[in-house]
Amino acid sequence: MSTTFRVVALAPSPQTDDHRSLYSFVERSGARILNALSLTSPSVQQVEADGTRIPQAAGPAYTAVLIDVAWKNDLAELRRTLRPDPLDQAVSGYDINVVDPALRGADKLMLILDADSTLLCQEAIDELAERAGVGQHVAEVTERAMRGELDFAESLRERVSTLEGHPEDVLGEVSRALTLTPGAKNLVDAFHARDFPVCVVSGGFIQILEPIARQLDLEYARANRLDVADGMLTGRVTGQVVDAHVKQTSLRQWAKEYGVGPKNIVAVGDGANDRLMLDAAGLGVAFNAKDALRGTADAQVNIPRLDAVRHFVDL
Repeated sequence: MSTTFRVVALAPSPQTDDHRSLYSFVERSGARILNALSLTSPSVQQVEADGTRIPQAAGPAYTAVLIDVAWKNDLAELRRTLRPDPLDQAVSGYDINVVDPALRGADKLMLILDADSTLLCQEAIDELAERAGVGQHVAEVTERAMRGELDFAESLRERVSTLEGHPEDVLGEVSRALTLTPGAKNLVDAFHARDFPVCVVSGGFIQILEPIARQLDLEYARANRLDVADGMLTGRVTGQVVDAHVKQTSLRQWAKEYGVGPKNIVAVGDGANDRLMLDAAGLGVAFNAKDALRGTADAQVNIPRLDAVRHFVDL
């Protein structure tokens, strides 16, 4: 007996062979194509900050090929068959993903996003460090932490210590300077249009993230709090560090509060500290991610368009 699954193949631009190479590969895998639809999303224009809108970066056009297939084995086997190497493309030009049919048309869904390099184009700590004159060192530590080479909490404290003595006002400056990833607002709005909650959890800083989350009407935002004394940064964070475990706990807490089952949660991130959160979600999406996350995620988006996630859940 066969089960119907949705294959979502993402390509950075329209393909020249009418997707024949993709369809042929899917059929050779043993899946039977029931129907297929190709959708091209136009490029998005840059949005400048104007006091009411959050700036958003420009993004290129992309194509999503949606293929319903009949498959005799389970979801995990189909994913392995269509993407045997998670760090490579089985068909040149396409990132092939397979979605659990239970996610499509669900009555309740929840979206949980990482912030830095996911919801936002930049890494907030790196932007702060640039203003503190230690940008290169901090960026190198950030990169190693996101690859999973360093303990996240220790690396965060090391990076934050470089900010000691800088005025608190720099937090607002950085918050206003950050830009949304192309398609980010479209994705958030698509979930909100169905009254589905959207939350953000970050290893960055709540003083920077909260104003952005408020403008997007996000249901929850969680991040580290930078310690401030007499209007100056002390080079420390207060409270529990938001690491991989806190991200996973946040997902479970918010899901329980909104009555959303784990299988109906879509979580999106880019770094090693997002892995536990993605593992706990019904669909964990690696967004232009480090190899450590791409190797374990359920799905991948390797184009600079966050709204491509919509195609996984028919929004």
